[in-house]
Amino acid sequence: MTRFERLQLFINTHFSEQQCALAAITADASFRRYYRLNCANNSFIVMDSDPLKVNNAPYISLNSVFTQQGFLLPAIIASDEQQGFFILSDLGSTHLADMLDDEHRTEYYQQLIKLSVQWAKTPAAAAMQAYDKKFIAVELGIFSQWLMHDFIDCELTAEQQMLWQTSCDLLSNTMLAQPSVTMHRDYHSRNIMRCNQQWAIIDYQDAVRGPLCYDLVSLLRDCYFKLPESELTHLVKYGYDEFNRQGLIANVTFNEFKYWFDLTGLQRHLKAAGIFCRLYLRDGKKGYLANILPTLAYIVEVAANYSELQALGLFIQNTIAPKVVERLAKERT
Repeated sequence: MTRFERLQLFINTHFSEQQCALAAITADASFRRYYRLNCANNSFIVMDSDPLKVNNAPYISLNSVFTQQGFLLPAIIASDEQQGFFILSDLGSTHLADMLDDEHRTEYYQQLIKLSVQWAKTPAAAAMQAYDKKFIAVELGIFSQWLMHDFIDCELTAEQQMLWQTSCDLLSNTMLAQPSVTMHRDYHSRNIMRCNQQWAIIDYQDAVRGPLCYDLVSLLRDCYFKLPESELTHLVKYGYDEFNRQGLIANVTFNEFKYWFDLTGLQRHLKAAGIFCRLYLRDGKKGYLANILPTLAYIVEVAANYSELQALGLFIQNTIAPKVVERLAKERT
């Protein structure tokens, strides 16, 4: 019996007397697969999350944690944890990513900054790992392994290796200097939904305890959408003020906060660029290739503002980016 046939049997145990229609939804960047299930004028989401590939325990545990904190998440209606099959509430199909041309966009971002601050205040839970020095190093290793080594076959000189290590140490130390809060870790326009005039959060299962600025960076320096600089500046200041109002920072100047924000963004974008390469090389997902160069451009742009990071920015701009352009051209032929 195929996995899809077993999934259908699971569905039938819960909707045995009803006529149901199952339609695939575009897969996300994980190993999970999603379907929309329509039964007797009711709509549900079916998640196929193979436990041989995905640890589903955090998804289940954190669903309860964040729901109890008052956040709108997909409710788990039924599950077969052994097989990794779930029936979830349907939050619709409107993501923040679909609303970014709206005239009220800045207002939406302000609402979501406030929501992220509330998320940050969620008490630590057993399922949340510590986003510590080792964790940060593993994520930076995604860039060096999957992008530099596997995607563009770039062998670093001794000088470049020293530059890379020094830059990684600076980014890591800056992230660890921040207050530790509950992080969603992927709080961007494709993981935020609009449902019944409320904001709903999906893909929360990788939540950890880590640097204050991480989710704000994920939201405002989204790999899939670039805010105009003036709007970005306004919203970063809005975030700074909100963190102060909620007591998550004290005696931190805006310039210090902006430094945290910018360097946290560099680490996140290095990781993201590596993940886009991994999604292609390991998982065969070609759609993310278009996001590599814009993500590298974020790094170059931000690094130019800090003397201690200008060498990293020039390395990305003059050595890494041209090789990526060359590899992408080959992929299009």
